[in-house]
Amino acid sequence: MTPVRLLILGTGGMANNHAEGFAGIAGVTLAGGVDTRPEQLAAFCAKHGIARGFASVEEALAWGEFDAVTNVTPDAAHHATTMPVLAAGKHLLCEKPLATNAGDAAEMAAEAARTGVVNMVNLSYRNVPAVQEAARLVRDGAIGAIRHFEASYLQSWLTQPAWGAWEKEPQWLWRLSTAHGSKGVLGDVGIHILDFATFVAGMPATEVSCLLATFGKATGNRIGEYVLDANDSATMQLVLENGALGTVAATRFASGHLNDLRLRIYGDKGGLEVSFERAESRLRGCFAPDLQTATWTDIPCPAVPTIYQRFIVAIRGEAGAEPDFARGAVLQRLLDQAEASAAQAGCKLPV
Repeated sequence: MTPVRLLILGTGGMANNHAEGFAGIAGVTLAGGVDTRPEQLAAFCAKHGIARGFASVEEALAWGEFDAVTNVTPDAAHHATTMPVLAAGKHLLCEKPLATNAGDAAEMAAEAARTGVVNMVNLSYRNVPAVQEAARLVRDGAIGAIRHFEASYLQSWLTQPAWGAWEKEPQWLWRLSTAHGSKGVLGDVGIHILDFATFVAGMPATEVSCLLATFGKATGNRIGEYVLDANDSATMQLVLENGALGTVAATRFASGHLNDLRLRIYGDKGGLEVSFERAESRLRGCFAPDLQTATWTDIPCPAVPTIYQRFIVAIRGEAGAEPDFARGAVLQRLLDQAEASAAQAGCKLPV
């Protein structure tokens, strides 16, 4: 078993998930942590038994005693922190989105391809068993030629405090402010539902149109230093490579849904329904001869490895790296096109 020494870049909330996920894999050592905030860095390293801490990527690279990096910095820092890591020839897992614009994402994907390192982006819903099984069934022709799909990502943390008081906690407030690097619900979870739909469909989108909405949430749409101007809801229409049409929606105002994803995808030979609700996934299908009676049945879904396991397996040469930076760049281009479409729609006169 090839040992892997891992550097964790960024020590915020999600970094704890990465540290715990990698620590549970045989042969993986958490070799170092990086953060510009010394107190938070020290606490993180102590919590996870990490011997070395660094104040910058450059300082960590100068030390260099690691094989791979997991980048858990804020979205706007992904490009600047990833490029020197790739140039140093280190394998890299990056949190989603890969970047905050298509140009930076394309540059990251090109550099990763040039260096030949293992590169992956954490599209975490690839870990959902029903998603993987649905994608396999579509590839195998179970529903025939795809003609229509409907996908949604439903959250409600702006209508209830199950995850915390959004109006008081910076971890939520920054997601509502473009000045703090947020692209709103479109950038935050839109990337997940776009991947959710097009991965299962097994083909890219060739056209996208989008509408975005931002709702008043505080007096003057401001809380302290946070101007609450990022979008809260997004609706998109997509055309797939084969001409199939679909709708994609994402919102933080779906009262009654904590963190739920859904996909209904239909072909000329059958249909599939994928759901991920309350952290559990379910897959249902309707195929001939049940099409005549519209009878849907549950489909068993085998467990799938985590992104952390897949990253280490790829480094050890035992499997391919999926999803990679190239996929992240494709999705970022789609998000940029959606945002541009929404901007144009905003210039239209109401009917």
